[in-house]
Amino acid sequence: MTDIILASTSPFRKMLLENAGIRFESESADIDERAVEEAAGGSGISPEDMATILAEAKANEVAARHPHALVIGADQTLSLEDEILHKVADMEEARRRLLALSGKTHQLNSAVVIARGDEVLWRHVSVARMKMRELSPEFIGRHLANAGDDVLKSVGAYQLEGIGVQLFEKIEGDYFTILGLPLLPLLAQLRKLEAIDG
Repeated sequence: MTDIILASTSPFRKMLLENAGIRFESESADIDERAVEEAAGGSGISPEDMATILAEAKANEVAARHPHALVIGADQTLSLEDEILHKVADMEEARRRLLALSGKTHQLNSAVVIARGDEVLWRHVSVARMKMRELSPEFIGRHLANAGDDVLKSVGAYQLEGIGVQLFEKIEGDYFTILGLPLLPLLAQLRKLEAIDG
């Protein structure tokens, strides 16, 4: 079997691959995401394409160091009316983020790329549409106090796998896309590449 490397140290992405029974190594990609976004043209790029560009940059950076391995790069953007939002820096910014998302539908755009050497073998983007219910400022304050600093790890300032699920009215899209790794299309492609048992 081919060596598989996940170009990420994200605990959620690692957990998804481990739970699926995939044997892999993980290695962080050494890229500056904001610099990659700027080089790609910033606001003129769709949120889905930006997620793919970032995933590809991660896969390529790690693949250059491990030319014979299949390298999986993944990235996720959060978009609200075509504006790409980034991770919040502190709890005050988390409060403002939840107020901005309250009552609206935002998108989580999860891209995954497979590269080997200097070649990209496959790209895919899955989208989840997340309708947040109307939230009062008081509820947001209580919610953030309960959720704690974990919300700072997420671009949306929530973690759906925890109490963040209480923020939502409707979700369209699969759980894996929301966690940042479109697992079913990825597994299908790994089988096609004969990297995992099919």
